[in-house]
Amino acid sequence: MLPNYYQFYCPVKILSGQLAVSNIPFEMKLLGCRRAMIVTDKGVVKAGLIDIVKSAFADSDVKIGRIFDEVPQDSSDKVANRIAKMFKTERCDCFIAVGGGSALDSAKGANIVLSADSGDILDFQGADKITVDLKPLIAIPTTAGTGSEVTKVAVIYNETTESKMSFVSDKLYPNLAVIDPRMTLTMPPIITAATGMDALTHAVEAYTCLQKSPIDDIYAKTAIDLIRRYLVRATEDGKDLEARMGMANGALFAGIAFSNSMVGMVHALAHALGGVCHVPHGMANAILLPWCLEYNIPKVPEYIAELSGFLGGARAYLEPLEQAEETISLIRNLLKKLNKISGIPERLRDAKVLEDQLPETAEAAINDGALVYNPREVSYEDALAVYGKAF
Repeated sequence: MLPNYYQFYCPVKILSGQLAVSNIPFEMKLLGCRRAMIVTDKGVVKAGLIDIVKSAFADSDVKIGRIFDEVPQDSSDKVANRIAKMFKTERCDCFIAVGGGSALDSAKGANIVLSADSGDILDFQGADKITVDLKPLIAIPTTAGTGSEVTKVAVIYNETTESKMSFVSDKLYPNLAVIDPRMTLTMPPIITAATGMDALTHAVEAYTCLQKSPIDDIYAKTAIDLIRRYLVRATEDGKDLEARMGMANGALFAGIAFSNSMVGMVHALAHALGGVCHVPHGMANAILLPWCLEYNIPKVPEYIAELSGFLGGARAYLEPLEQAEETISLIRNLLKKLNKISGIPERLRDAKVLEDQLPETAEAAINDGALVYNPREVSYEDALAVYGKAF
């Protein structure tokens, strides 16, 4: 059934395939840029991935002006402000973000500060507060999870309030997303599993939230099918290029879907877990996804049911509630497989969350903007109850 009204927008140019990184200097010229600032973290540098990027510039007249490799696990407001100052000092004219969601979001955050000529990113928290065009941004994901390379969203950690802030604007879409399987080969199994479950959560929430649309549905279902086929393989054998490519594209499609439809309860509760308990985002999503789907079944059983086939379930007709329960069971089974392969936790207690932290976390969750799009209203008591079940 078509909605009465929907919007869809994805202005990102996508390069996907072997050696895709080699095209970056040419693409910089098309963007009118000659001096890039790379934003990354020390783990990416240690893995040799920045060397792959640098090699693309060997015979080019465009340059890397500065490499900032101090992005933390959670991109923060202070880091974004630092990057913006360095960008100005080094006279760079574009960003190349290389890494997971934190690196990509740090570059987006610095771009907000820089292009708005502001000293502080906090001035732009929320939706559609960015009114100027940003500097060109090239995004090279080294994980297959966040989808930040094709989204209009940045999540930044506020070091003062110890909470995660969301920034949403069409201005935040990168100009170019570069999907090169070489850039994900060094991910260890537990990171592969966690980021893959993050991508799955994006796709599932995109398909079941209030702002879903027929176009988002196509991307979301394609993403779920790719993740079902390739996530376990990529976690078992990190050098499996086909699996890495499948997961990179699954994360990309999921990112396109949720950037338009948005997400819901899983992300709200996961953001709070990250802010209060410092649980990595993909890990939090992995633990919470089946429990939040159970909570949402009374409102959208048919949407949850429709996903079972894409997760490898029976395609024969079942009653919507029964098939929705099968969807949730398949997700739990996937997480259980990943736990055996990589050690990714299945419970909050195994992610080092303390039970006495849950009330504070629930309080933070109900103030998260992602709940606006959830199909069922969530109170403090509801959030606390879901955390309790997942504990």
